[in-house]
Formats: sequence, structure tokens, C-alpha cells
Amino acid sequence: MSKLIYIAEDEANIRVPIKAFLEKEGYTVTAFENGDLLFDAFGNHAPDLVILDVMMPGSSGFIICTKIRAVSNIPIIMLTARGSDEDYTTGISLGSDDYLTKPFSPVKLVMRVKALFRRLEMESSVLSTTPTSKIEYADIVIDADNLTTFCKGIEFKLTNTELKFLIHLIRNKDKAISRDELLTKIWEHEYAIETRVTDDTVKRLRKKLANANSDTLIETVWGFGFRIGMKSEE
Repeated sequence: MSKLIYIAEDEANIRVPIKAFLEKEGYTVTAFENGDLLFDAFGNHAPDLVILDVMMPGSSGFIICTKIRAVSNIPIIMLTARGSDEDYTTGISLGSDDYLTKPFSPVKLVMRVKALFRRLEMESSVLSTTPTSKIEYADIVIDADNLTTFCKGIEFKLTNTELKFLIHLIRNKDKAISRDELLTKIWEHEYAIETRVTDDTVKRLRKKLANANSDTLIETVWGFGFRIGMKSEE
């Protein structure tokens, strides 16, 4: 069965070509003129991936991203005409998985969509071959079968990217992981602001771990990357 993709983009000259290119690649695509229409449809039938323009009539892409993240961890790609650092940071910190600045080639967007689906398939394959269905570190337990995360027995929400990031740190708990390795393993392609995407993901994870009262820390190895640790080890 082909993957279902929802697009919210108010500009027809962008929305129509994107839909056509994705359908040519075998995806099933439903396009909406604004984010509110997309979110209404989302409530009835969730897609496999969402593409959101930032500036649209009605609710902005940021608002729709926040609403989706409250109920789902599906991949989200944000589109913007501004391309400012502020837009980039906002989109990533709200839980979007990727970010493209207009103008862009529809081919480039298709490549990003394929990369996101490939990441999910690879993660699912790795988890399915894991000897145990649970991945544990300190007070963190990840249920690999259901892709849920618990701290001291209480579930807390992570996006797919945050979950994959945390799993990679746990599986390499005895060493520091470079930003280059994280970009390769987690995102699979280069970003315009490469160090920002890893740093912003770490900020979100640290905040969620702190809100969950976790003893788990993500430590910065200055000039290199990150490693996982525990408060008791400080």
C-alpha cells in the first residue's frame, strides 16, 4: 500500500507541482489550501507524513505542527519563504523533522520525503532485530515494540527524531558521539545549518528529560558532540 501524504500550501503554483511530483513517485497525496483543513482531515484519517507551509491563511504551519505533535509522531516537513534562523529554530523546536526554504526544487522535496521514510523503515528494522523489546538506561525505558518512552514508569512523548537520537546515544553509552555521526545516522543528509539541528534536538530532549524528572543527562563534549550520562555520575 502506498504511503499517504498530506500537504498544506496556500499557493497553487507550489501545491500542484509538489502533489504531481510525489504522486509520480507512487505516493498517495491529498493537498489542502490551508493547515486548518489539513488538521480536520487528520482527525478523521492520519497520513504517513505531513508537509506544512509556515505562512498560510488561518492557523500557521507552526500552530498546525504543534497540534499534530500533541497527538502523533508522524514525520513533518516545514516549508517557508523566509528562511530565517528564527523560523528554522521554531520549526525544529516544535518537533518538525525537516525544513525547506522556498524556492526549492520539487525533486529536492521528494528526496527529503524518501529520506524520512527510509529512516523510519531502518529504525523499525533495527528495532525488530533487537534481542529485547526494551531499551533501558538509568531511569529511562524505551518500549521498542510500541516506540514509547517511560521515565520512572511514566510515559513521556518524544518525536521520531528525538527517539532515534536518544536510542543512538543509549546504544553508544560508553563513548561520545560526534555531530557528524549524528547527522549521518539520524538525518542522513546535510543541513544548511548543520550544527544547529543536532543542538536544537538536544535542547528539546534535555527539556523533556528535565520535565520528566529524569536522572539521565545528555552531556556536551565541547567541539565534538554529545554523550549520555547520569546525574549521580556528576
